[in-house]
Amino acid sequence: MCQLPTGVHPATLRLASLPSRLIYSEGLPAHHQNFPGRGSSNLRSERGFGDTKAHVPKQATMHKRTALTIFLLFAGIPAWGQQTNQGAWHFAVSGDSRNCGDVVMPTIAKSVLQHHAEFYWHLGDFRALYDVDEDLQQRYGDKLTLDEYRQIAWGDFIVNQVRPFEPVPVRLAIGNHELIGKTLADYLATFGYWIDTPGLRDLRASEYSQDGSLKAYYHWKNRHVDFISLDNSGDDGFDGAQMSWFEHILARDKNDKDVFSIVVGMHRALPNSLACGHSMNGDPPNPSEKSLKSGRQAYSDLAKWEKDSGKFVYVLASHSHFYMEDLFDTAYWKNPEHGGQVLPGWIVGTAGARRYSLPDLPPNVLKKANAQTDVWGYLLATVQENGAITFDFQKLGNKQVPEEVRTRYGDDFVDKFCFAGNHDDSTHTPAQSCQEK
Repeated sequence: MCQLPTGVHPATLRLASLPSRLIYSEGLPAHHQNFPGRGSSNLRSERGFGDTKAHVPKQATMHKRTALTIFLLFAGIPAWGQQTNQGAWHFAVSGDSRNCGDVVMPTIAKSVLQHHAEFYWHLGDFRALYDVDEDLQQRYGDKLTLDEYRQIAWGDFIVNQVRPFEPVPVRLAIGNHELIGKTLADYLATFGYWIDTPGLRDLRASEYSQDGSLKAYYHWKNRHVDFISLDNSGDDGFDGAQMSWFEHILARDKNDKDVFSIVVGMHRALPNSLACGHSMNGDPPNPSEKSLKSGRQAYSDLAKWEKDSGKFVYVLASHSHFYMEDLFDTAYWKNPEHGGQVLPGWIVGTAGARRYSLPDLPPNVLKKANAQTDVWGYLLATVQENGAITFDFQKLGNKQVPEEVRTRYGDDFVDKFCFAGNHDDSTHTPAQSCQEK
């Protein structure tokens, strides 16, 4: 076992190995004994925790004693940003917070709080997991083995990346890095506190005819918007059960007079986008036909829903570590043979992961898409009363890093490594399907 740096509580090494509902009630210092990021808002007024009725893997089953503890802790917490039913409101979204996420995410949180966003949505890839993230290397040096790092990685994410958003609720989508050295059951057990809230569980139990078990994909409604968080963390994209669930939601929302728009978020972008080389088209030399087919089907479902319902559709993803808008303004989706319909889409993989070079596209295309790399930031969404949403990229600079974060990591790491460096020059060769028109 490694020697911990001075001031690091030994229980920190256990964080990621414990279910998230246990993390803050067993053995941590007093200043850590609260529950970050779920908050309590009019997102179904989610306060407290009762016994879960969801059927989850044994690894995800929680003790009733702990559930009661959390219920008591949350019972008296006021709702975040008490909502009214009138006027515009905001939410925030980005993804990919490995590598420098412990520096960038608190900076994002600081800005999100200043803009009074009602929740923050993380689109996956919390930690690298294939190797020790550089922000943890900065704190621990070479004292962590890979196995020890994986034991604390998700706990580190919760404490240093989710907690700074308090009291803003945090929603989580699963990325491909969540499954490196870990399983889906591990993910559900650790992050069930955020993806199995009472409101989400009630929706799952009352609306859909599946087995009621906890999944990495889910949805929630806020005012007149349905937010759908999909799971394409695996190389094969959306499985049949998820597609059936997704299409069932669309059918309900189409006829629901209380739903004005839908926002669909996921880790990998749907196929044949401007970021096609790192998307559901797959990665050569063995791209998955299942991923391509299910991703194209999901896009076609959304396009048809938008056309038939007359309501708004917005599609968000990360995975590619840069910013880009007008994501689906491509020859493939403009082709009438594929529907001839361009959906509003964004890539926002700008929360701390090593920045990628932009796709090899003509300069005028990159300019129109407002493509940017070597930037940190997030999308700030403004929702109007009629369900229309505008998305503005909030670019963050090193001067906005919270002082306590700068003190913890040092000026050189913050300024020179995270903000001036942290670039990945590797290329992402587009699959052959990206050439289809």
